[in-house]
Amino acid sequence: MTLTPADDGFAERLASSLPDNTLRRAEPRYLEEPRGRWHGCSGWVALPRSTDEASTILRACNDARVGVLPFGGGTGLVGGQIAPEGPAPLLISLERMNAIRAVYPQENVALAEAGAVLSDVQEAAREAGRLFPLSLASEGTARIGGLLATNAGGVNVLRYGNARDQVLGLEAVLPDGTVWHGLKRLRKDNTGYDLRNLLIGAEGTLGLITAAALKLAPIPAATGTALFTVAGPAAALELLAIARDQLGEGISAFELISRQGLDFLTEALPELRQPWPEPPDWCVLVELGLARGLDPEAALEELFAAGLEAELVSDGIVAQSEQQRQDFWAIRERIPEANRVIGAIASHDISLPLGAVPEFIARGAPVLARLGEFRINCFGHLGDGNLHYNVFPAPGRRREEHVNQRDEIKHAVHDLVHEMDGSVSAEHGIGRLKVEDLERYGDPAKLAAMRAIKAALDPRGIMNPGAVLRD
Repeated sequence: MTLTPADDGFAERLASSLPDNTLRRAEPRYLEEPRGRWHGCSGWVALPRSTDEASTILRACNDARVGVLPFGGGTGLVGGQIAPEGPAPLLISLERMNAIRAVYPQENVALAEAGAVLSDVQEAAREAGRLFPLSLASEGTARIGGLLATNAGGVNVLRYGNARDQVLGLEAVLPDGTVWHGLKRLRKDNTGYDLRNLLIGAEGTLGLITAAALKLAPIPAATGTALFTVAGPAAALELLAIARDQLGEGISAFELISRQGLDFLTEALPELRQPWPEPPDWCVLVELGLARGLDPEAALEELFAAGLEAELVSDGIVAQSEQQRQDFWAIRERIPEANRVIGAIASHDISLPLGAVPEFIARGAPVLARLGEFRINCFGHLGDGNLHYNVFPAPGRRREEHVNQRDEIKHAVHDLVHEMDGSVSAEHGIGRLKVEDLERYGDPAKLAAMRAIKAALDPRGIMNPGAVLRD
């Protein structure tokens, strides 16, 4: 169905039904994305202050067949927040709807509007003596609505799950302007189809999330963090199994880091402190969060001893202060920054069955070597099978020399992932970047069901047109 652009005439008509200053010309920050791959074509942005105003905006867009592009913190990496072509959509940013409506410490629940910044939700939880465990590098700018729309992951998925696992209820505006009042704090509600989980991960293609009932958790009484040098990915996986046997749900994060990532940090960010005289080929960053009465340092030392006895680890450093803990995490969290400085030819956000991770890493390099000489920075959340598998030019060469190889590199990596029963999108979503990948690797029955759901909820196709499913 052909959409009409959100032009000046439409903006003028819409503005007449809204409070002053709800519509603005779209500033450059709404038209850019972190990797600089696309530039948006939208001319107007709506900034509602309430769910009712958001409803008015969507109803007008649906009636006029104007596309709608939900915009969160703008931190997405697959182009879901950018419309580079087609009839210019209306951007809707919920940055004014940023309230923490309520916190219920005894229930371990917080009600937050979709425009709330993740770090603000974390702080509100801390003030109530609770933890909101969703955590990622962009938490100072990422907003709750976007995080839920993309089902964000982060470093604590091993213990607490993805974004969808941290939501009890939603409030949302459907494409025709109808408000779904699903903002419930219930942990059991078997009353039909689960619209909550349908909207989470839909990337704004089925509706506009305006608020969420978020699960909180107790703050661990004691935290411990360590870096262990491991013999390789297979040894890291065995160490994870030992850690789970010894510590159960006490493991908050288990991150795999390669020598290539550490070398990139040395090259691009020499001011960053690394604790080794010589970086190891492979290491893991382990963080524990334990209940009162348990000693995380002792637990990490016991884990190291077990790993040493099994010949899985050869060295280890347990953080002795909060500053050292932050230094350890800076090594992991700043790898993407170093990657940007070096300049990747192709970046891949993939997931695999845990047992297949070592085999994939072993097979991936020879597959790419058939295409040319490359450096591979493989790192990520080993505890949930999510790897960031990024391919870089050989030393002395630039990524611009390999632009014509980007697609064949991507297909080589993704074909291997698919062969090993993995996913070509682990935590970043589909957006516009991976529409072709979804069509190439997606199950036909699933794709047909997705298109049917889209047609039923958004028959005029106004919600984030061109994202996830091809127009």
